[in-house]
Amino acid sequence: MAHSEQHDLVIRGGTIYDGLGGPPSRGDVAVDGDTITAVGAPGALRGSIEIDAGGLAVAPGFINVLSWANVSLLEDGRSQSDLRQGVTLEVMGEGWSMGPLSESMKADLLERQGDIKYDVAWTTLGGYLEHLERRGVSTNVASFVGAITLRIHAMGYDDRPPTESEMAHMRRLAALAMEEGAVGVSSALIYAPGVYAPPWELVALAEVAGQYGGLYISHIRNEGARLLESLDELIDVARQANVAVEVYHLKASGRPNWHKLDDAIARIELARAAGLRVTADVYPYPASSTGLDATMPPWVQEGGHRAWVERLKDPDVRARLRHEMVTSDDSWESTFLAAGGAENILLIGFKSEALRPLVGKTLAEAAAMRGTSPAETAMDLVIEDDSDVGCVFFTMD
Repeated sequence: MAHSEQHDLVIRGGTIYDGLGGPPSRGDVAVDGDTITAVGAPGALRGSIEIDAGGLAVAPGFINVLSWANVSLLEDGRSQSDLRQGVTLEVMGEGWSMGPLSESMKADLLERQGDIKYDVAWTTLGGYLEHLERRGVSTNVASFVGAITLRIHAMGYDDRPPTESEMAHMRRLAALAMEEGAVGVSSALIYAPGVYAPPWELVALAEVAGQYGGLYISHIRNEGARLLESLDELIDVARQANVAVEVYHLKASGRPNWHKLDDAIARIELARAAGLRVTADVYPYPASSTGLDATMPPWVQEGGHRAWVERLKDPDVRARLRHEMVTSDDSWESTFLAAGGAENILLIGFKSEALRPLVGKTLAEAAAMRGTSPAETAMDLVIEDDSDVGCVFFTMD
């Protein structure tokens, strides 16, 4: 590149991390239009605009491999919260994706909207991505197709294995999503109705992803007491479906399980040494974020959100839940127990204006204010807000 050439923009003198895995080096980076056009030694490039990056790192955009910006980008496609942290690719679809949708699924999306209101003007996952593009979006966007979405489309919220025809329907929908550009199939196996899926159902869907060169990625069935067994299930999918697999946010949840992480990493390394394509991603903070649904067993959520809320009003159901929410049971993963108590569960999201003063309080504090047990408070908040209720659970080291 000639020294005299004038570029639109030069980022000068930064420490360049090019994303290829090699050591960083100091230099200049030139940008013309929306393309990086040259990399040179410090002082080698000239630009109409020059930014001094001395003492700073210069890197390609980061990938948010588990983005839940699928609704917020419909409201504001500028994506400032992630762009200003260097994220330039949002990868959506942890178990649930914005397509394919049946008419009843569209109705559910409309009914359960929070602050952000939007028309569901698409049916397929590809249709959603095209809709987002037409509205305008700053970041690059990709999505997995969710195994939960496929299951609801084929068989609703039933706690049972799919029939042969239902499984064939799910595989057809998965293939369509892959043809429309999905990067793979995802599962989230602690949430209803994903928790109801037997291992062979996951293998059947992962096979479709593999046929299109895609990935099977999973929030595995248990990240606590049965972490290692759940990891083995994922590795079995890689083996049986002949597909690359990834663990969403690898962690050991709950203090009694923290020591298992070394064994989990060793199992991944062993699988890779055997020729299986197994990877994992991780986030660097000691909490997870999900809803109060994760504190309650799968049986109470069968049939979907409305059925769950109605059950929570039944005195007999409430009595059973008061026991099960605080009792160890390896058949399901309770984030209530993993957190070690209600004082480690932070309330962060409500639809109801009347409940929003509780944002920033712990479930223990909310229970004390209401004079009810934490388990009862969790049930009441779900009923009153008619939502999962967003929370942060401090469960990791």
